[in-house]
Amino acid sequence: MAFFKSKKFIIALVVIAVLVFTNIVISSLGPTEQFSAELSYRSNLGKCPTRPAGTMALQVVKTFEQSHSLRDVKMKIVNEKWNDKYFVSDYKIQYDPFSKVLDLNFNCPEPLMKVQIYRKDSAESYEAILVDNGQLYDPTYEALLRSEKKLTQDLPYLSMPVGEMEDKVQADVTGLVKEMRPGLRKKLSEVILNENKELTIILSINGHPSSVFMGLDEWNDKLVKLDKIVNYMELKEKIPAIINLTNSKKVVVKFKDKF
Repeated sequence: MAFFKSKKFIIALVVIAVLVFTNIVISSLGPTEQFSAELSYRSNLGKCPTRPAGTMALQVVKTFEQSHSLRDVKMKIVNEKWNDKYFVSDYKIQYDPFSKVLDLNFNCPEPLMKVQIYRKDSAESYEAILVDNGQLYDPTYEALLRSEKKLTQDLPYLSMPVGEMEDKVQADVTGLVKEMRPGLRKKLSEVILNENKELTIILSINGHPSSVFMGLDEWNDKLVKLDKIVNYMELKEKIPAIINLTNSKKVVVKFKDKF
């Protein structure tokens, strides 16, 4: 009986020693290293160019491994302006503590136009890309998308003086282009906003230019009329050289040769 108790005591000591040793090993690894080894992630980069969006994904994972906090990750995204730096307009980050999987869902805006901004009485100008959320992106964004074949069609131009680059103007022009039906939008060649904030649209119809004067306001209502005019003229096989919608109650159309 004494031998049996002694044997049970020895087994208990061995179990305790194993547990202590295991804790020492885990402690030596450190909580961050252990967490990193267990963490996995899934990423969906949506319409984004792979290189910048992938870099942002790695930065997110690295930050989460260090802090174990989604709040810290989102704060870092905002404070370091990762959205602008990596062209990511929308993101959703979730973590499942049971499966230890970090889910990353990114998306990027659609490029609408090449913007040429010029200074009054100056030959100087600079370019940007107007995207579908009304923001201006660096031309690098277009180049990245084209290199990955995520953008194949030509972009129309938007030309305006530097003094007119306001959030409202960008939003109005963005809304106008997005409102166009695909058939009309494919004909869009250039949009010009002058110093008086008067809008002119240049369409390319079968390779022939048509100038559309939209005036100062009511652009969306005038767009509906423009679409009907272009459809009608195509059926009649006529090219409208000039469509004057400055006065929405009086539409003036001048023609040129037949198709």
